[in-house]
Parts: sequence; structure tokens; C-alpha cells
Amino acid sequence: MKIYTKTGDEGETGLWGGLRVAKDTIRVHAYGTVDECNATIGLARAHGLPDSIDQMLASIQNQLFVVGADLATPGDAANIPRVQQPDVITLEEAIDTLESHLPALTQFILPGGSIAAAQLHLARTVCRRAERYVVTLAREEACNAVIGVYLNRLSDFLFVAARAANHLTGVADVPWVSPRQQLKNA
Repeated sequence: MKIYTKTGDEGETGLWGGLRVAKDTIRVHAYGTVDECNATIGLARAHGLPDSIDQMLASIQNQLFVVGADLATPGDAANIPRVQQPDVITLEEAIDTLESHLPALTQFILPGGSIAAAQLHLARTVCRRAERYVVTLAREEACNAVIGVYLNRLSDFLFVAARAANHLTGVADVPWVSPRQQLKNA
């Protein structure tokens, strides 16, 4: 099978079931941004993470394929996995597990610390963008309501995973310093 099909050369792509849509529709933006989030998670994993976090992220990357398939399949379709409430609960349990080993968060932090943690913060922002596209999509077309909840929880997980990546590797989170405080410290 060739990687190129030439069917998208005119600015359209196919959804599951054969429907052709413009590549700039909100549905395509939504599942394309989920794919981008998955790629940024892969980049974070390539920078080396503690095994416990890496294993969670590997599972999440596989689940993001389900999210993408769900978004690329309007309406009912047999044999298409859908995001479900237990997937959200899995993320919540992972957040709770990671947070139980972290010091309490007492101030805002900036994305940064280790390279892997900074990449996880980037993945979090991409995830938030995907969530915004899903919110827009849900206003315009029917879609699985659990997807938005899943992405919301995933962005929370990615924030906590970034903190955990720093903590487990002995790198401090980067505290936010207000401009007023910066002037006092100068």
C-alpha cells in the first residue's frame, strides 16, 4: 500500500464511512490537533521520562488514536472504538497517583524545568487547543460528549505529569514571578 493516495490533493479528506469534507472543517481541526497532541507526547517521551510516567503516556498515546477515530467518525459506525467515561476515570486515577508523590503546589509555575517536562507542558497546551475545537464542533454537529471531558482531564494529567517528571528527576519547577515581584527583586 502506498502512503500517498492523491485523494486529498484538492483540499478534501475522507471521514470514516466515506464522507468527503474540506480539510479545514472544524472536525478535521479537532482530530488533527489530537494527532498533534499525540506527537508532542511522543516528543516528550523521546527526551526520556521516568518509567512510571512513560508507561502512562504510552497508554495515553494509544487512547488518543481512539479519540481521533471517534472524532473522524460522525454518526454511528460499527467497529469504531469510542471514548467512554471509564477512560476519563483512568486519567483521574493517574492524576491522583502522580499527585500523591508531589509537594503541594503553592504558586503558579511556568512551563519548563527539564526538557521532557517542558515538552509535556507543550502537549498540555496542544491538548487544550484540541479541546477548544471539540467544544466548537459539539455546537455545530453531534459528537461524543465524553471526548471533551477526556481532553479536559488529559490536559490536567499532562500538567501533573510535567511536574512529576521534574520532581522525579530532581529538577525544580519554574515558579512564576509577577512583574511587581521582579521589580522588588531587582
